[in-house]
Amino acid sequence: MRRVKMWFQTAKRVFRTPSAKLGGIFFAVIVIACVFAPVFAPYDPTAMDIKCINATPSRMHICGTDSLGRDIFSRLLYGGRYSLSLGLIASIVGMILGIVIGSIAGYFGGFIENLIMRAMDILSSIPGVLLAIIISAALGPGFINTIIAMSVGGIPGNVRLIRGQILGERGKEYLEAAESINCSRMSIMFKHLLPNVVSPMLVSFTMSIGFMITSAASLSYIGLGVQPPTPEWGAMLSEGTAKIMEYPHLLLFPGIMIGLCVLSINLMGDGLRDALDPKLRD
Repeated sequence: MRRVKMWFQTAKRVFRTPSAKLGGIFFAVIVIACVFAPVFAPYDPTAMDIKCINATPSRMHICGTDSLGRDIFSRLLYGGRYSLSLGLIASIVGMILGIVIGSIAGYFGGFIENLIMRAMDILSSIPGVLLAIIISAALGPGFINTIIAMSVGGIPGNVRLIRGQILGERGKEYLEAAESINCSRMSIMFKHLLPNVVSPMLVSFTMSIGFMITSAASLSYIGLGVQPPTPEWGAMLSEGTAKIMEYPHLLLFPGIMIGLCVLSINLMGDGLRDALDPKLRD
């Protein structure tokens, strides 16, 4: 009950910030519109109309149509399902793996810590986007393979973050008390230690969603992510690149959706960081 009250108070502090409130509203609108795409989309996202190929925005097609006569607005709504799912799932997988591996490294120390951190050093030496491209190219394009590729790239940062937090907590009295009553190591690690270091992880997780969305769009843009004709924001950008001068709306609207989504997530992340910072609490 106490933890529920604490998180409720944290949520109140987050949305007390104007920027976080604005970001939350934008993100909620995007998520609701994409989740209920069949309700809001005026057309089937894969339906082609040869009479309206590359049509500019109008009453019939408020965002225009693409090179196959498909309604861009409808494709944006359905495409958001894939883009948001990729960003959220990849962030969750990267966070869970980072928590588990980082907790083991930070709590046990010694040879295990050195082995894990040297492996993270190797992964960190490769830029995250490049690593995602390499893995995606090896596994092939597709929804699941894209999630795997992006998740691996996010593990090193999460491992370092959680390890650093655990090292700061490892010598405190509550852990000594837990050890004195013969709690198992796994119980100490996941029941006593992790709840006290989770705050920075939540902020990192929130921020990583926006990064994962742009990474997914980048992979789809170069043909290694979700494949056409499946609507996805990055794939839609790729399809419109060849005709950017004649029909700029083909890139404009997917780009706006990606930008608004990432901006709203970052605004919420900033608010969450301020709300969880003890120095900034009322």
